[in-house]
Amino acid sequence: MKYIDLHNYLKKIINYDSKEIIVDDNVVVQNFNFESAYRFILPGGTENHDPYEYCSVTDRDYEPDIIQAMLNKSDAEIMENIKFRYHLFRPKGEQKVKQIILLFHGFNEKYWSKYLTWAKKLVDETGKAVVLFPIAFHMNRAPLSWSDSHRMFAISQQRKERHPNVLCSTLSNVAISTRLHNKPQRFIWSGLQTYYDVIDLVEAIKSDLHPAIDKKASIDFFSYSIGSFLAEILMMTNKNKYFSDSKFCMFCGGPVFDRLSPVSKFILDSEANVSLYSYVVEHLESHMKRDELLRHYLGEAHPEGINFRSMLSYKSLTESREAIFKSMSKRILAITLAKDTVIPTYEAINTLQGIKRDIPITVDVLDFPYSYKHEDPFPALPGIADSVDEQFNRTFNKICDFLK
Repeated sequence: MKYIDLHNYLKKIINYDSKEIIVDDNVVVQNFNFESAYRFILPGGTENHDPYEYCSVTDRDYEPDIIQAMLNKSDAEIMENIKFRYHLFRPKGEQKVKQIILLFHGFNEKYWSKYLTWAKKLVDETGKAVVLFPIAFHMNRAPLSWSDSHRMFAISQQRKERHPNVLCSTLSNVAISTRLHNKPQRFIWSGLQTYYDVIDLVEAIKSDLHPAIDKKASIDFFSYSIGSFLAEILMMTNKNKYFSDSKFCMFCGGPVFDRLSPVSKFILDSEANVSLYSYVVEHLESHMKRDELLRHYLGEAHPEGINFRSMLSYKSLTESREAIFKSMSKRILAITLAKDTVIPTYEAINTLQGIKRDIPITVDVLDFPYSYKHEDPFPALPGIADSVDEQFNRTFNKICDFLK
């Protein structure tokens, strides 16, 4: 089956409601419930008393009601982010799977559509099961209203009136842009929540509490875009040596945060990007001095927090970051795209191979003969279906060969 046909087929049949979905003679998809135990660290949670009103009274009064309603929703109260389901693509069979790949998606994504074909290919070619685990406040961990095109268009229009110089404000990115513009620290807290959720999933597996995954199952990673940021922190921290033997392949990802270019109608608008960069790169140390909880979770008591900080800025904790990358370099493959403007190849190389280019991580640069963009490397368009099919197989054969 061609890429475009498989893409459309999987998009049609995959859902969160069914317990099990038969894809074909070899692959099934199972859905499992997950409940995050870390709502307490989110703004508005029992440990995080970050206030939710807009910072300036003048700004708060000026902000349109439809935006204000979104801003004043406490993150800790958004139940879609706390209780959710995740997909497991796996080979058919009654036994628990003994090899899994954790797949992490990109920034500001609401649907798994493009990843379904990727997951199916990974199962077919490696024989391993694939867990599609959503990042906090993304995919089905976000309220449906954030994907309501009519409502989001109205918010985007009002946001443009509120910020007339804003670039790339669209109905696709206005929910996340509004939230991060208002509270850029959400990037840190939701990132940490996702990190701890993944660790909880791994520990449930190792305690033989997962109904479909063997307690001794090997664990590898495949990540795309900002999902690579999460996987890098998991690999770098290597909690309880869970990932000492893990292989990690990243696609269109890898650089530290301050070397990304996320202003895009599909990712972030310019106002949100400035606010986020200011908080997590330029003034993070100052915020840590004032915020005890932030200082605790990004400090010595939490190695994952230190690694998180090292991945925010190219000049932050560089020596320790590069030492860790060097120690696991043989187990990492990065694939980048030559015309990717969101995550340029040279920035992936700068981070992964180090300042002195002495870290032997392979960065494989590909280019495709059709028009593509970071957010959609394999467009499901009839006019270029043959070419996309060829380039998809070319790319994922490299990925699968590495993860076998």
